[in-house]
Amino acid sequence: MIRKASIDELTKKICNAASSPVRIMEVCGTHTMNIARYGLKQLLPPGIQLISGPGCPVCVTDENDIDLLLEMARFGNVSIFTFGDLYRVPANWGSLEKLKGQGINVRVVFSPLEALLYAVKNPNEEVVFVGIGFETTAPVIAVLLDLSRKKGIKNFSVLSLHKKIPPVLTELVKQDNGFIDGLLLPGHVSSIIGTEPYRALAETWRIPCVITGFEPADILEGIFLILQQILLEDCRIDIQYRRGVNTEGNPLARAYISEYFEDCDALWRGLGLILQSGLAIRKTYRDLDAHYRFNLNKRIDKEGLSDSCSCGDILRGRKTPLECLLFGTVCSPDNPAGPCMVSSQGACAASFYYERKKYEQ
Repeated sequence: MIRKASIDELTKKICNAASSPVRIMEVCGTHTMNIARYGLKQLLPPGIQLISGPGCPVCVTDENDIDLLLEMARFGNVSIFTFGDLYRVPANWGSLEKLKGQGINVRVVFSPLEALLYAVKNPNEEVVFVGIGFETTAPVIAVLLDLSRKKGIKNFSVLSLHKKIPPVLTELVKQDNGFIDGLLLPGHVSSIIGTEPYRALAETWRIPCVITGFEPADILEGIFLILQQILLEDCRIDIQYRRGVNTEGNPLARAYISEYFEDCDALWRGLGLILQSGLAIRKTYRDLDAHYRFNLNKRIDKEGLSDSCSCGDILRGRKTPLECLLFGTVCSPDNPAGPCMVSSQGACAASFYYERKKYEQ
């Protein structure tokens, strides 16, 4: 068990040699929510600054990709299935919620298998599942594609908006030039991919990294391990979350991803186009790819969100939610202006529910 005194002691040693705080980015949205829920920022010494990163899959789904769903609606007789958080995310031309209000069959599900079962029962409808998330959810969607292909279901396809965590982190550290001092890496993603994809972050970019679990004690221990690396100037990939992660990850899950997906360039909301950071359905299985089936045209139109919305800066760790001009007034969970307030893993939602009152006193 890591004692708070241990973290305080290491922080003092590091801060005595540096003029700026130690900035540690938690990448996973679950980390962000639990840091706010349990008041961990208030427990830490002033020399440590926790910043949120692009670890909420709904938050980083670009508005142009959501517009593709609206484009599909014009084909008629299309049923769209998705996870809950994506339902209310605003885009350039509306949201899935508004699409449902226009009479399109949009359904929120807990399991992607519900979409496949619906397709079997309704063979005259085109059924599309919207695949979002990181390497954690991609194997589940790959299994779904495998089932659809083997069962010969002809009216089912997936719109893959999946993204990969290591490329976006590499892009962030390249762009931010020393702004990030350490990374709390996501436990769930790492349980699939293991440690190898993060190697360049530590060895090339000299960023201390710790794969961390989700309980308060896990997060505090992860912070302690990052501070140790900083003090010893020994950048590496530590695994704090050993009960869920090993160095090689999950070979079976990775095999499913490799079989049905290939790397592609992807748009990240607020971050732009990042090369080889997405997962597209392989051309071998393009009959299961909604992009191909509906001949969807990718657009890049950045006029959707208000200029006052700070989601892009928040996803890069450059702003806190409380620094956004819209936070808690124009933008709230009931009336979100941006995705970071919509998602249950969003940094703005975490601040709204757990940190807002502290700053209003």
